[in-house]
Amino acid sequence: MWKGRFTESTAAVVSDFTQSLDLDWDLAPWDIAGSVAHARMLGSVGILTSAEAEKIEEGLNRIRSEIVEGTLVPTRELEDVHMNIESRLIELLGPVGAKLHTGRSRNDQVATTMRLFLRDRLLNIAEGMERLLAELLRNAEKHKDVIVAGYTHLQQAQPVSMGHYWMAHFAAFSRDVSRLFFALDSLNECPLGAGALAGSTLPLDRSFTASQLGFPRPTRNSLDTVSQRDYMVDYHSFAALFAIHCSRLAEDFVIYSSREFGWLLLPDAFCTGSSMMPQKKNPDVMELIRGKTGQTVGHLLDLLITLKALPMTYDRDLQEDKRGLRASLNTVGQILEVLPSLLASVDVDGKRAVEGLEDGFALATDVAEYLVLKGIPFRDAHSMTGRLVKECIARGKGLFALSREEWKEVLPEAEDDLFPMLSLKKAVERRKTYGGTSPVCVADQIEYGESALATLRTKRSEYVRTVEPGR
Repeated sequence: MWKGRFTESTAAVVSDFTQSLDLDWDLAPWDIAGSVAHARMLGSVGILTSAEAEKIEEGLNRIRSEIVEGTLVPTRELEDVHMNIESRLIELLGPVGAKLHTGRSRNDQVATTMRLFLRDRLLNIAEGMERLLAELLRNAEKHKDVIVAGYTHLQQAQPVSMGHYWMAHFAAFSRDVSRLFFALDSLNECPLGAGALAGSTLPLDRSFTASQLGFPRPTRNSLDTVSQRDYMVDYHSFAALFAIHCSRLAEDFVIYSSREFGWLLLPDAFCTGSSMMPQKKNPDVMELIRGKTGQTVGHLLDLLITLKALPMTYDRDLQEDKRGLRASLNTVGQILEVLPSLLASVDVDGKRAVEGLEDGFALATDVAEYLVLKGIPFRDAHSMTGRLVKECIARGKGLFALSREEWKEVLPEAEDDLFPMLSLKKAVERRKTYGGTSPVCVADQIEYGESALATLRTKRSEYVRTVEPGR
């Protein structure tokens, strides 16, 4: 493609080093879609005749079929998917095929192919996020009346509704969905027509091409078009934080399903055993989700470091943007295949969960706040309740085990209206502040979640319809 300028052929080791077929051959469907749109545009502005544009489109469709059937095998000498397809088109059509690249560079061609590919993959991820959020909502409804310990510093803190716990993860993954759609919006412009960097002297109709590919508009600056990969960074930002949220969920599952906690029940189908110890039930799926998080975060850093010192505009370093992108997309896709199914089968042993709260110390804050309502300053109430807990530990008793006489002895300010409050159920029910763990608040969160999920489904469906020409 550049032999006219050079006096020597490209060295074999250079061809091997610079080829990208291991990264981009399966991008062929999206590359062909971009080429079809480009050919139609060239025909619409008169650079190609109608007959030439039709021949090129027919040739590209034939190549698509050859790739699907496996009869077209790419060669490394042609470097990448783009040149392999164009070379085959010239074989089929002769000089007419050589006209396809008119007004186009591989720079804007690659950028278009990658946006089309990534747009499809992100819409698939959005569908997976719908399934994930739906399972969290089902679990929240199922377990809204189940009481478990809430933790800070991995120490028992206060009793909470398990439905409240599921909705906490729902909130985190909902933010991920917003970031996902931000990434979709950031890529949704058409690069074709930007050329190598400066546009073209030919009368290209960039809006026509954008419309053909389901983009609402062309990119605004040709220099920026071929040099920026912000939309990939936006995807990686989503993926990294999504993976971190998955990892935190996985960590909880590993801990809460252990014998020492034992109240989260993982399905056997999503666990493995030990090759040596017959009693073991290992949470391998959750551990692998946790383990893959570092890779996903690493792909974000990889791209950022590649971009940080590149001069304007295109540089060959950008060929490497695909490697981490593909790996990250595969990881996110795998997580979204397995995690919703696991969530659909997980259960909670409510009896075991409250056994861990039987000493009643998780209600210490309730006692302190009871004293506040009696007019005692909070810092004094906190100190008084701390001494109460200290005395209970010294006597080898929990709060629930103290008799009323002992309460009066240790905390004289305790009156009869305190004792009906000293239950896990009452403690959860009384936490009615907005966003709290009471059944009323959890019901509100679930109702909001169902509305948010319906909005997500509608938004994804509408997005799919708007980009349909490019699919």
